[in-house]
Amino acid sequence: MIQPVQPTFYAIRQDALAIFNAGVRAADPYRAVKNCLAAGDNVLEIRLHSPENALFRSGRWPKIHLIAFGKAACRMAQAALEIIPEKLLADPGLAVTNYENAVPVAGLEVIGAGHPLPDESGLKAAERIAERVKAAQAGELVLFLISGGGSALIPCPVEGVSLEEKCAVTSLLLTSGADIKEINCVRKHLSRLKGGGLAQMAYPADVHALVLSDVLGDDLSSIASGPTVPDRSTFADAVAVLRKRHLWPQVPAAVRHYLERGLAGKVPETPKPGDKLFENSDYTLIGSNRISLNKALETAQELGYDASLYSDRFCGIAGEAAAELAGAADRRIKDVPASGTPVRKPLALLAGGETTVLVKGRGRGGRNQEMALAFALAAEQIRLPGSWAFLSGGTDGRDGPTPSAGGIVDPASLKRMTAAGVDPSGRLDDNDSYTALGASEDLLDTGATGTNVADLQVLLIHFAV
Repeated sequence: MIQPVQPTFYAIRQDALAIFNAGVRAADPYRAVKNCLAAGDNVLEIRLHSPENALFRSGRWPKIHLIAFGKAACRMAQAALEIIPEKLLADPGLAVTNYENAVPVAGLEVIGAGHPLPDESGLKAAERIAERVKAAQAGELVLFLISGGGSALIPCPVEGVSLEEKCAVTSLLLTSGADIKEINCVRKHLSRLKGGGLAQMAYPADVHALVLSDVLGDDLSSIASGPTVPDRSTFADAVAVLRKRHLWPQVPAAVRHYLERGLAGKVPETPKPGDKLFENSDYTLIGSNRISLNKALETAQELGYDASLYSDRFCGIAGEAAAELAGAADRRIKDVPASGTPVRKPLALLAGGETTVLVKGRGRGGRNQEMALAFALAAEQIRLPGSWAFLSGGTDGRDGPTPSAGGIVDPASLKRMTAAGVDPSGRLDDNDSYTALGASEDLLDTGATGTNVADLQVLLIHFAV
């Protein structure tokens, strides 16, 4: 039987942090943009599709319109401005990002906006972007720098729907358990920019997007709700999402009216594949959750762990996903025969993705904090062997409506909560993981990272040899 040793939980937690931070650094937006752009003699070259791909898109565009939006907008724009000759820029670059990541950049107009819920600043920023994009002429280039969070940061509601009404729909979706694909489907059909809307506004100018993906599988139509690519979803799909999540009676009347008009063909659908407006539009995927996961795995191996990938599509309800991971780790440990080769290395199971929270209570906390608290409870229930640490964190440094990136727990976490007068199970039932993890000093606080490629999970377990 494998017997647990007791290395300090602090040392294991530090390893988990090092592995997580390595994954975040792999999604550095500044370096990623630098790797994709080159300029000289009035020619701009853009690497296509991946850093390993030697193919470039190049052109002698007389004017380049630089538009960045998302949580990594400032870093991405800074890198681009250091490469693109100033004389080629139609105007100063424009970047829209969340307030935490809004920093001054020479030659760049920076606008802070609300996330995850849109606000008036974001609405004004979206209108500015629309003006800039519509001003682009045939033969010019609109260079979009797109990163996670773009959907919320540049809200531009369709005619007849107010920002407040669109926010109400977003809020309902975020708390309903809807996944990101479902949320984006609805947002696309309530927006003038999303679902190919920006490409439509830019036509007939050339378009290229450098994309830092926060979406599992890197579906371009889902990242920031796909503002520069065709949209295969329909008004019927959007209505189906709201009905599936039992939200149709709750959404504002103006939203229902607009979607019903869409179903009746009285307002145009989003641009679809094959539309001529996409003929001169292309993109480059410059970073993703999988790229960060690969770096995290490499780092875990360098630290001496028997590291493997548990899932690169870690989805579902956060608490349920945490329990499944704890059970999988327990089964893997018990699969080692008692008379077999002893475990020589500590175990590392890594995952990446984006779970959801089904809100039933009135507490505070994001999906990563809820997962961390749920894992601690599940590990205690199944008596997970070994000395372990579990970290779940958002690569952007922000988890839901809290200032923390997530949580990191160990076998003593629940005892620390109880000693502080907090009932862990009760806090989980009330969706109040932020309070519970704060009481046990298990909140993961990184500050805004300037990037966003969804979430990373790190489970480390040490055993006796």
